[in-house]
Amino acid sequence: MKNVLLFVHDDAGEEARFQAALDLTRALSGHLTCFDIAQQPMMVGVDPMLGMAEATILDDLRQREATNRASLEARLHAEDVPWNWVDATGDIAPLLKAESDLADIIVLNTALADTNEFNMRTVVSEVVMGSGKPIVAVPEAARGLATHGNALIAWNGSSEVADTMRAVTPLLTKAQTVSIVTFGQVDGVPAEEAATYLSRHGIEPRIDRRDAEANVAAGLLKLCSDRRPSYCVMGAYSHARIRESLFGGVTRRMLAGSPVPLILGH
Repeated sequence: MKNVLLFVHDDAGEEARFQAALDLTRALSGHLTCFDIAQQPMMVGVDPMLGMAEATILDDLRQREATNRASLEARLHAEDVPWNWVDATGDIAPLLKAESDLADIIVLNTALADTNEFNMRTVVSEVVMGSGKPIVAVPEAARGLATHGNALIAWNGSSEVADTMRAVTPLLTKAQTVSIVTFGQVDGVPAEEAATYLSRHGIEPRIDRRDAEANVAAGLLKLCSDRRPSYCVMGAYSHARIRESLFGGVTRRMLAGSPVPLILGH
């Protein structure tokens, strides 16, 4: 795990993404790719004036992103991570999926409070489902990713969380502590097997068994709020064919309200 892909865009969540990506790249002794996307404006109608308006809006967006790039590049030159920059114009999620072929992990946000251009939860959902890569989704107010802090794994026994845990094991080896939390009966791979897997990588996790809850999302949100782990690892949309499934609901609720960074995978 060396190649970190950062979504760059002048929005309310960019600073949180930027700081988390720097921390992640440093911890992994990796390389940071800054992928700057100017979102293609969508205007419906046949009036030729709409085309002119769309071109004007797109030009303004590109100029804004160019200014943003100059600012971030000046900061990157002062940082201690290797990096490169890629510019693109179009729809965010498809472009991120295409660019992620040689990425190991992608840095996005949880829900953003103030943007009319795109819905970050939708972007995260499409990218995590389509790329097969783990996503670091950071809250808008976050200022970094404490890679040497305490990690929490929300374990439900699914292949999605197992694959995610396995993919981010190099990051978990940096954590001070790792806790595997379960809610009620686990269907699928037992938490003990997850702990055994991690132990073979020099990680000695603690298993935290919690009573079953009617609302797993509420229980997990409260746990994250009370314990404040550095990040929470979880599988996204455990039943891809039925996105309204229990853990799919947990994914959406966590993206909407998690107080800590999430690491999601499918």
